Amino acid sequence: MSTLFFYTKQQFFNFKSTQTAEGFEFLSMSKLLSSQRIDELDECQQYYVDISSMVALVIADDSQLLNFEQLCGSFGGNITFICDKAYEADTKYLLRNVFDDFSDVEAESDETLAEKEEMLSTKPDSVKKITNLDDSELKSFFENFNTRLYGHERFKKEFKELVNSFRVFNRLGEHKILSLFLMGDSGVGKTEVARSIHKALGSKAKLAKINFGNYSSHDALNSLIGSPLGYIGSDGGELLKRVHESDVGLILIDEFEKADNAVFNYFLDVLENGKIVNSQAEEYDVSGYIIVFTSNITKENFKSKISPELRSRFDYKGMFNLLTDVDKKKFVHFRVNQIISKYREFVSADIPDKLHDNVVAEIDVPRYTNMRDLNKKIKDTFVSLIKT
Repeated sequence: MSTLFFYTKQQFFNFKSTQTAEGFEFLSMSKLLSSQRIDELDECQQYYVDISSMVALVIADDSQLLNFEQLCGSFGGNITFICDKAYEADTKYLLRNVFDDFSDVEAESDETLAEKEEMLSTKPDSVKKITNLDDSELKSFFENFNTRLYGHERFKKEFKELVNSFRVFNRLGEHKILSLFLMGDSGVGKTEVARSIHKALGSKAKLAKINFGNYSSHDALNSLIGSPLGYIGSDGGELLKRVHESDVGLILIDEFEKADNAVFNYFLDVLENGKIVNSQAEEYDVSGYIIVFTSNITKENFKSKISPELRSRFDYKGMFNLLTDVDKKKFVHFRVNQIISKYREFVSADIPDKLHDNVVAEIDVPRYTNMRDLNKKIKDTFVSLIKT
């Protein structure tokens, strides 16, 4: 008879310590994703194999269930399976044909983990969110945001309407996250939307940004939300790490279209419930957050690449076009003034006469369609003129 044992976060490290002392070795199922690796296990060694990461994957994408059932069947009698108790309800149903029985491990709780969990539950209160601003702060936010983001006037108007609606229905518990899906060519200002929100909220920390170009492989979800407790990468994953490092309610997801399907499915739940859950079943409340998704895909590819269920979760879906020459010129003036101000503060107040006008005069704005290229030209021109 095969039995799956459940552990809690508070029990795990004590359980692992006592069982390791008795000769057991702990492995993550994510390290045994082929029959060849399973065959390499020592038949004389007793193992605990933690299937939490695989269960999380199956919950997000049940098309993986058949492969998982076949893989479990290839293990020998020297294997005992364990899983995080946070997945208990889903696991008992999904794996009803894999295990004959389900039980709990016997181990004392670790009080330090309970304290850590309490700290995690209180951290969101210290984050500045768009939903917590008073009327005066909100007015200042929009003034700051509109000043920083050049062009895209229609988006600015629609964004303000979205925020006003979001603030009302978030308080009613009916709208957890404000999600923006921005499409368009590289360098047209999609990422700048998130940076402008970040600065307008008054952040003093790094922007919580993740590039999904790095999450296209089959094990992408493990990298994003971490591996099970006690294993390499079990710190909760990059997503929770980036959110913890930030001090405002904003997340930027770049190149979203490049992610694996399991990652897409994971974000279905995030946008619906307003919670980030890692592989250790730690929950972080992101209700009141803004999540900006950017993508270089076209409108035509949007429907073929993104599922209808996920498309319906996005509050705003918009195509960003190239800025006009007028908007680009405004950006040049703003950026040159910004660089000069920083140079005076951190380097020297001694700068050439008419530096601003001379930098602007050197830049042929109509030549540039990519704002990153335009910004690079501004910096190169500044450096060349400051040295003369």
